[in-house]
Amino acid sequence: MTHAPQIKVPATYMRGGTSKGVFFRLKDLPEAAQVPGKARDNLLLRVIGSPDPYQKQIDGMGGATSSTSKTVILAEPTQPDHDVDYLFGQVSIDKPFVDWSGNCGNLTAAVGAFAINGGFVAQDRIPENGIATVRIWQANIRKTIVARVPITNGEVQETGDFELDGVTFPAAEVQVEFMDPADGEGEGAMFPTGNLVDDLNVPGVGTLKATMINAGIPTIFLNADDIGYKGSELQDDINGNPEALAMFENIRAHGAVKMGLIQSVEEAANRQHTPKVAFVAKPSDYVS
Repeated sequence: MTHAPQIKVPATYMRGGTSKGVFFRLKDLPEAAQVPGKARDNLLLRVIGSPDPYQKQIDGMGGATSSTSKTVILAEPTQPDHDVDYLFGQVSIDKPFVDWSGNCGNLTAAVGAFAINGGFVAQDRIPENGIATVRIWQANIRKTIVARVPITNGEVQETGDFELDGVTFPAAEVQVEFMDPADGEGEGAMFPTGNLVDDLNVPGVGTLKATMINAGIPTIFLNADDIGYKGSELQDDINGNPEALAMFENIRAHGAVKMGLIQSVEEAANRQHTPKVAFVAKPSDYVS
């Protein structure tokens, strides 16, 4: 039995902030994947190694966490006074699904460097030494982001002494500015419910005080002690606890309805990337 040969697609594996993903130029993708749809999603799923019932993504570029199961497509700018279009796809680990509903703020820092190296930024706007300003059109949320990328001897400076919580090694600092990040217009744009704090009723969990905000990416903020946490938990305390994951998904689904992002909680399964859920607490002492 013969099998179709693998195809070669130019790509770059990059870290930005506390995330990393596979970056593509739109023009380098197979023709069928150059437009939104099943062909594009299937290509990205296979590149990342999803869906993987073992949730390891061994046969793919994904790192088996939501922070490392990401894809980026960059293209010539569709908006005036911009350098590049940035489209972000969050790839599910164990399901055949790519979520295009939101941005990845972390990878935005890498978009600037890729845009310079990929020829999207005019050469006369790249200093020999200094900071290059990259004007990014974030196509998922239709917002402008400005990345300020350090340049040394005409090339992107990658090494440096900037330290970021959650990342082991220091590197160059890339400043990112989100221009007018609130989604929509009017008084309720940043707070879609019109309230700074809401009572969010979640069956099986209770009524929680929540701030639901849409600035860059929709997020639900909760008090840690309202859901039985201290705020000092580490990643495995959540990701390794199926009951905790189910609770947060329940909160996320009901919050998405309250924010007007979906019409029913059942729709949350098709919008896995947004909204995010965060819990906050008073500072506590610790030993490093």
